[in-house]
Amino acid sequence: MPYNFDTLTDRRGTNSMKWDVPEQELPMWVADMDFETAPEIREALKKRVDHGIFGYTVVPDAWREAVAGWWDRRHGFRMEKDWLVFCTGVVPAISSAVRKLTSVGENVLVQTPVYNIFFNSIRNNGRNVMENRLSYDGTNYHIDWEDLERKLSEPQTTLMILCNPQNPAGCIWTREELGRIGELCAQNHVRVLSDEIHCDLTEPGYEYIPFASVSEVNAQNSITCIAPTKAFNLAGLQTAAVIVPNADLRHKIDRGLNTDEVAEPNAFAIDAAVAAFTRGDEWLDALRAYLAENRLLVRDFLEKEIPNVTLVPSHATYLLWLDCSRVIGDAAKLGRYLRCETGLYLSAGVTYGGNGNQFLRMNTACPKSRITDGLERLKEGVKAYEAFVAKSC
Repeated sequence: MPYNFDTLTDRRGTNSMKWDVPEQELPMWVADMDFETAPEIREALKKRVDHGIFGYTVVPDAWREAVAGWWDRRHGFRMEKDWLVFCTGVVPAISSAVRKLTSVGENVLVQTPVYNIFFNSIRNNGRNVMENRLSYDGTNYHIDWEDLERKLSEPQTTLMILCNPQNPAGCIWTREELGRIGELCAQNHVRVLSDEIHCDLTEPGYEYIPFASVSEVNAQNSITCIAPTKAFNLAGLQTAAVIVPNADLRHKIDRGLNTDEVAEPNAFAIDAAVAAFTRGDEWLDALRAYLAENRLLVRDFLEKEIPNVTLVPSHATYLLWLDCSRVIGDAAKLGRYLRCETGLYLSAGVTYGGNGNQFLRMNTACPKSRITDGLERLKEGVKAYEAFVAKSC
């Protein structure tokens, strides 16, 4: 079935967080796609709506079979169905795990720059953020293994939150890297919480590796958070899963999610997830190809039209990490200037920690016409901002 990703769907007036902006603004910030979800999912939801009754909902075996079948079929990871626990979202699961598996005042390690909400889940619960800053060579990011080992060995470090694939830089960690992380964490009695919400959004020809699939050491010392929400644009339906192979650890996570009241699905969460994971393959493959074209469109435009802004090479997510270190001035101020003067709304890299202060993050999960509009605004804004800064000096 052919799918049309060029359709410009008007999202204003729909209580969209992303599009709740002034009329002249073009939001390319939060990780929310401007594509309508797969027709197969919409069909399942319409069938559910037509039933007309939306009472309390249970988690059926069909949901577990759909999730397990997808990871086996798409990612070569065979999991047991009883490893799966339903949750209303990945962020609620992360926050719940932080509360259940660590104590106030302990350290939770993250590899920065990284998804900024990790910091909220840690600090809001009275724990300390321990940064293992990724090394940046001007083109790619690499793990600083010496620093990682040193910080994992601190007695107060009890949990590591891994982003796999990585947001915002789009790194796909290798089997060797994931295995080494798993060994170091196990040796230092540090549990691993792997956020794999972007895992289905790799470029064609590239595949991510589930952390728990690498070894028995990784499996028995980890909690993995997954969801159809990023790949199928279903965030508003609040549907996610937590994979925990270790029975004792799974009991703790299950009790934490239930205590926090985030383990019960709404009337649409199950049907949408089952449809995505049983009937969404063809649509997702078409989406991945379209997103890859968008990435190339941005790369080529930057090289030709804005050479002082460079794209960090990546093969996962629809979030592009733009290195603005060669632009005169400050990247965060550039971001504010772009929004004020051109209406282009990007995410400030400084919120992701690490060396994020020299970056902006661009969401390219939208029709190509919006990409082109955003790039023209970026070109105009960078040129005007540099002139403004030079004049102010």
